[in-house]
Amino acid sequence: MKTSPEKINEAFKGFEGKHVLILGDVMIDSYLRGKVDRISPEAPVPVVLLRKRENMLGGAANVALNIKSLGAVPLLCSVIGHDHRAQDFIDLLKHDGISDEGIIRSSDRITTIKFRIIGNNYQMLRVDEEIDTDLTKTDETLLIQRAKDHLDNIKIDVIIFQDYNKGVLTPFVIESVLALASARGIPVVVDPKKKNFNAYKGVELFKPNLKELREGLKIEVNASDIESLRKASMMLRQQQSVRSVMVTLSERGVYLNRDVDGELVEVLIPAHFRNISDVSGAGDTVISIASLCLAANLSPELTVALSNLAGGLVCEHVGVVPIDKNRLFSEAMSLLTIIE
Repeated sequence: MKTSPEKINEAFKGFEGKHVLILGDVMIDSYLRGKVDRISPEAPVPVVLLRKRENMLGGAANVALNIKSLGAVPLLCSVIGHDHRAQDFIDLLKHDGISDEGIIRSSDRITTIKFRIIGNNYQMLRVDEEIDTDLTKTDETLLIQRAKDHLDNIKIDVIIFQDYNKGVLTPFVIESVLALASARGIPVVVDPKKKNFNAYKGVELFKPNLKELREGLKIEVNASDIESLRKASMMLRQQQSVRSVMVTLSERGVYLNRDVDGELVEVLIPAHFRNISDVSGAGDTVISIASLCLAANLSPELTVALSNLAGGLVCEHVGVVPIDKNRLFSEAMSLLTIIE
C-alpha cells in the first residue's frame, strides 16, 4: 500500500490528544539480564550471571504506554493486588506519566508479574506470579464505576479491551462497559483471548491473532489462503455483529475484513523483513495503532499498513517495549509513501 507524505502527516497529527479508555489485565514485566558463559554443575542448564534488573509496565499497561508514546492520552482501568508489587506498579505508572485514577487495589488478588530471564540477549526462561480467577462482584462493581467516571467526565474517542485471561475482564464487566460505550456512541476495539472470545458483541474492531481466531471459532484457518481468512472473518463478524476483524498473522502480516457502508473491504499486507529479536508485546502495539487509526478516521488500508509496520518494529527489541513514534513516522514515510 502506498500513500502520500501528506496523508502520513495527517495521520500522526490525528493521533495527538485523542483520549483512549483502556480496560484489561495489567502486570509488571520484570527482566533479569545477564551473561551466560557456562553450564551449571547441578543440572544441564545455563548459569546467568546477573548484570541488570529492570521492571516495566506490561499487559494493558503496555497498551497505555503505546498510546502515550503516539501522542494520545491513555486512561487505564484495571485491578491489581494490595501487595508490595502493587506499589511498584503504581510507581511505574507515575514514572511513565500515566494516571493511576482507574486502578483499583484488591485484597482478593495479587499483582501479576512476569519474570523474564535474559542471557546473552536471548530469553531463556519466564516465571509468572499471578491469580487468574475472575474478579469478585465487589471488584467488578468498582471497576465498572471507575470506567463510568472516566466516560462521564472526559470525552473518550475510543475504548480498548485488552484481555490476557487474568480475570479482570469478566463477562459482567465486558457487558456493562459495552452498554456504556453504546449509549455514548464510542467505538470499541478488542484484543481477545480464548476465555471471553464470544463475549464482545457488536464491537467496532476485533483483533485476534491466528491462533486465537482458530481457537475462538473452533475451525482450521489457513494463513496463506485469503479465502480461508475471509471465510473465518465473515463467520466471526456475523456471529458477534462485529464491523471489522483484523487478524495478525506473524510473518505473513496483517489481514483486515471490514464492512464499509455495506460493502466488504479486504486488506492483506505482508510483514516487512525484520531482524526479529522478541515478539513479546507486538499485539499490544498493533491494537494501540489500530485504535488510534479508528479514532482518527483513517482508511482501512492505512490502518493496516501502520499497524503492520509498528508491530514489526517493536519485535526488533528484546523484551516488551512501546513503539517509538519518531521511528514509526520515519519508516512510514520511507516505506509507505509514493516516490515522485
